[in-house]
Amino acid sequence: MIRRLLLASLCIAPFATAQETEEPPEPPVNTATLPEARDGRALQRHERINARVAAMKGACDLIFVGDSITEGFEDEGREVWADRYAKRRAANLGISGDRTEHVLWRLENGNLDGLQPKLAVVMIGTNNFGHGTHEAPQVLEGIQAVIASLRAKRPDMAILLLGIFPRGERFNAMRGDILQVNQALARLEDEQVHFLDIGATFVEDDGSISKTVMPDALHLSPEGYRRWADTIEPSIRQLLGS
Repeated sequence: MIRRLLLASLCIAPFATAQETEEPPEPPVNTATLPEARDGRALQRHERINARVAAMKGACDLIFVGDSITEGFEDEGREVWADRYAKRRAANLGISGDRTEHVLWRLENGNLDGLQPKLAVVMIGTNNFGHGTHEAPQVLEGIQAVIASLRAKRPDMAILLLGIFPRGERFNAMRGDILQVNQALARLEDEQVHFLDIGATFVEDDGSISKTVMPDALHLSPEGYRRWADTIEPSIRQLLGS
């Protein structure tokens, strides 16, 4: 009997040792947090932004950081920009199609060079969802990385972090994911970071998004930009002091 138990333990021991020493698999890399350059039209605009920033010679109090929705202040939102932000020495750092990883690369490659703005308005992440590239937890980490980069580079700059805007004409799963990310982003608020979710500004009483606000249920109309500016104006005044 004793001999049988010894033989059995000798047979089992190697397998137990192998299981104990097996290392857990490496977690997948979240590309939303890894700086990534773009080419073509996006790179050309990046270079134009760098040229504008250089021409400002540091005379900048306010920056807007984002994607096509932010870039649109130079198109559908140009009248709002001229009325609200040009006099505040503002710079538009929005590039159509950008995801969090692209903004991270731009912050490392000239978009802030020579600038010491008092305030950054940040709204990024919808393209991480819209291109099907990332899941909600990854998008959250990507936005957190953008905020961490801004904090590290300009520790004296206030940051107005906006929740990702709702998208889609009617209720949809992506809106739910966006809301969950926005809830987590609110946890970043502290003395430097100020979180503001203005999504309700663009939604009608029945939960739909009107074409008069977002013609394609994503990008803003002139009315959409007016609503955006009106809603954040109290925060802008408080954080800029003007």
